[in-house]
Amino acid sequence: MYPHERSLVNKLAGKPFALIGINSDKDREAIKEIVKEKKITWRSFWNGPEGTSGPISTRWNVSGWPTIYVMDAEGVIRYKNVRGRKLDEAITELMAEIGHEVDLSNHQDPADVAEEDVAEEDVAEENQAADDEKAKEEKPGDDKSGESTDDDTKKSDDDQDDGDGN
Repeated sequence: MYPHERSLVNKLAGKPFALIGINSDKDREAIKEIVKEKKITWRSFWNGPEGTSGPISTRWNVSGWPTIYVMDAEGVIRYKNVRGRKLDEAITELMAEIGHEVDLSNHQDPADVAEEDVAEEDVAEENQAADDEKAKEEKPGDDKSGESTDDDTKKSDDDQDDGDGN
């Protein structure tokens, strides 16, 4: 996953795009080594000594790692847990909405894909399946504040409440 994120940061440098990471490892010194080893150049916050039960993951209702929120220019969560090509498509669409055409097709160097990243994708797919099941049980809110939402897909015009009760 880090190579893809690194590629996005490089490709979108100078554009209105920000990648922010939250690290939930309990050992802050170990995190510094990971940041250096994985060449993480984007802003990354520590979730505290509580690890996965820290204040950031608690506030954002994160229950699986990695969790990816994609927000629009207004801070509204538009996508959750999209990865790879779907993440690229989400970013491309949101950038176009604010007048910035970007081409993210084939932006990642295949030589950057490490075995551990494939394993992370497998875990991410398992987390997505769990999120999908949870979403079936709960009705997602129409959260405009930039807070967490259980909505795992782009909100369409059909999903918006027009106040008529239908």
